[in-house]
This record gives sequence, structure tokens and C-alpha cells, in this order.
Amino acid sequence: MQVIDRRTALLWGACLCAPKTWAQSTRWPQHSLKIVVPYPPGGQSDLVSRFISAAIAPWLGQPCIVENRPGAQGIVGTAAVAAMAADGHTVLYGNISTMAINPHVYAKLPYRPLTDFVPVVQLGANALCLVVRADSPIQTLAQFLTAVRASGGKMAYASNGLGSAGHLYGEMLKQGAALDLLHVPYQGGAPATLAVLSGQVQAGISDFGIYGPHLKAGKLRGLAVTGPTRWRLFDDIPTFSELGFPLDMAGWNGLFMHARTAAADVSALHAMVNRVIATPEGRTQMMAMGLDATALSQTAFAEIVRNDTDRWGQVIRKAGLRLEQ
Repeated sequence: MQVIDRRTALLWGACLCAPKTWAQSTRWPQHSLKIVVPYPPGGQSDLVSRFISAAIAPWLGQPCIVENRPGAQGIVGTAAVAAMAADGHTVLYGNISTMAINPHVYAKLPYRPLTDFVPVVQLGANALCLVVRADSPIQTLAQFLTAVRASGGKMAYASNGLGSAGHLYGEMLKQGAALDLLHVPYQGGAPATLAVLSGQVQAGISDFGIYGPHLKAGKLRGLAVTGPTRWRLFDDIPTFSELGFPLDMAGWNGLFMHARTAAADVSALHAMVNRVIATPEGRTQMMAMGLDATALSQTAFAEIVRNDTDRWGQVIRKAGLRLEQ
């Protein structure tokens, strides 16, 4: 899926007025900026990162590249950025899984989200969707639960990996509905979605960035969404809460930098990205990739990271989920 082509990138360069003025008025950046995505290409984090990099490059006056470092549910790439020098030229793409869930799920984590990184900008809030193939006889969540119970533990759902938000929500649904449902983890959203489309598994739980095009094309059917409200582009799909299951915690994606990065560099990147996602064009692009752009302050984003870390800790302890890396 190509989210931003050359024509779109040129349009952004023309619209985001006087890019050279910004770059020349600050000492930062001195060379190319790198966004490290701790997931494989093709998923939501990769698509959003490439959109952001193309949109801010004219302002930077330097190239902005995206580097995929997948592995171990985002741990490999995230730990790599934590070990790098705080020179202000490396940015981490983080989400609720890598920054708020992993610390509670994995017994030994080679990074500390709250102390190794500083939140730069929240790109947007997201929701996950439980889907089945469009040719499945299952039309509703109630029918899905009935089919799972009738399968005797043989039905499976795909997630983006062990300890991912999709995995956690699946476990919460299993507990809430007393289900024997098999979890099959994949290394990212793209392979997990392929598994559903090909019939390797009967269902999947992931974001609208990866599911959206397949839902629109009539290849997948959405049964229920996480979060407190219905997803705007697919408001015919009910929330789990509406159907009696309180899977109402909203997810998010954002950019982070090393904790020792100069505050001025962090603020400059925050302002650039927020300026992109706050425009009507930016919001439209982000929604198409499964994120409801928020354009929050740094302080507000940092508070969300802290609060959600505590909230997910309570959920995970209750679920009794603990993994060895």
C-alpha cells in the first residue's frame, strides 16, 4: 500500500510554507534524520513513518529516512535506539505495545520506556478490530463466540506478535467470554493480516491501518472494535463495550527520542510533526492509515504514556500474562 507518492510529497513541500527558513534558523538538524520503526515494512507504523518523513523533510533541510528494525514485538528496534547516542538525529516510532505493554509482559526488557526515552509527539489514537474473512458465515461477535465454543479450541486468531495489543485484547476477550481460543502470533501486522486473508487462521485482531483497505474491498468483515467509541471510517462496526465486553482502552502511536536529547531538538520536531497532522490534509492521511490525529502537547502525551503504563500493568497482572523474551 503506497500511502504517499511523489506528487503528494511535492504537494506537502509546497504547502508547508518556507521550509528553508526553519532549517536555517536553528542548529538542528545538522545531518539526516532517521526514524527507526521496530516493525517490518507494510504495517501501520511503517506507513505512518514514511508519510511523516516525506512531509517534514522539506522543513528539515536534510533527508529524513525510515529504517525498519523488526524483532521480538518491537523490542529489538526500541532497545537499539535506547543504546544509541543522544545526538538528536535518531527518532523512535513507538506505540502502546512497545512503550506501555512490553514492560509488564516481558520479564527482562533491555530498555526502560519511562526513563530511556522522552515522548516527542503523539501521532494519533487508534483502535483495533476483530475481523474474519468476508466469506465466513460468521456475521456478528455473538456468532463468533458461538463458533469458538463449538470448535473445541481449534479456532485461532492472529495478532501482530506475542505481547502485542491485539494479543492482550484477545486474552481479555477469552477471559471475559470464557473461551478456548488459540492465539497465533506473527512478526507484524502485514503477515498477520495475510494469515487471515489466506485462511491460515479464522480471525485476527489488529489496527485499521492494515485492515482498512481489506474491509473496504470486501475481503474482511469487522465484528467489533476496541476503544470507547466506534471508529469513524467504519462506524457500522460496534464496539466490544456495546456488546458487553469492556475492551475500551484506546491505543496510540507516537514519536520518541533518547531521554538525553536536547530539549530544543525535541521541541523543534514536536512542532514540525504537529503542524503536519493538525492540517485537514494531514488528518485525512492519518485516518486512512488507522490513526485519529491528536496534535497534543508534549506534556499531555507524556502524561498519557505514564497513565497507560499503569493501566496496562493492572490489566496484565490480572490476566497473569508474563513472557520470557
